[in-house]
Amino acid sequence: MKKFIPIEEGDFYLTPEGYRCFTEQYHLKRGYCCESGCRHCPYGYNKATNSIKK
Repeated sequence: MKKFIPIEEGDFYLTPEGYRCFTEQYHLKRGYCCESGCRHCPYGYNKATNSIKK
């Protein structure tokens, strides 16, 4: 079961299209990579190669 992470100020911003874009701050707080190719992934995941740079 995944842990509930409360959303705080600075965890996301709205894109011009109206989508929520999570920041590096939120990803680090979550503690793992979801392997979705997130724009601000601090774990170095590359969706094209399906690998994480260490």
